[in-house]
Amino acid sequence: MEDTSFAKVDPALKHGEYEWQDPKSEDEVVNIVYVTKDGKKHPVKGKVGDNALYLAHRYGIEMEGACEASLACTTCHVYVNDKFLDQLPPSEEKEDDLLDMAPFLKENSRLGCQITLTKDLEGMELQLPKATRNFYVDGHKPTPH
Repeated sequence: MEDTSFAKVDPALKHGEYEWQDPKSEDEVVNIVYVTKDGKKHPVKGKVGDNALYLAHRYGIEMEGACEASLACTTCHVYVNDKFLDQLPPSEEKEDDLLDMAPFLKENSRLGCQITLTKDLEGMELQLPKATRNFYVDGHKPTPH
């Protein structure tokens, strides 16, 4: 059986881009909330299999993602509300190593590029920290891809 939860990537897209596909049914919908640095809440509709970094880009949320989800920076650092922290798979060593270098690290810190939406994450809030540090290309803020 083919896995249809992820978007098919068009070979013409640049690295880090993906083709958005709407959920095929309500069973695939996952509603989450991004809380920006200024405290404003932005509810968004994602779907099972979406990556939190790329979903933020789709909705214009200022989550940088300088390394394009290659685990080489911390610019997609977020705080996961505690209720949902245990719903996520444990972070791997490489993510932990990067987070150790992130400014404003907290117990509930994760990298948005490592969060894949599941139905268990319905209602999750992801708070953006007050600042991030770009270890990949210091000082450069690319536009979302």
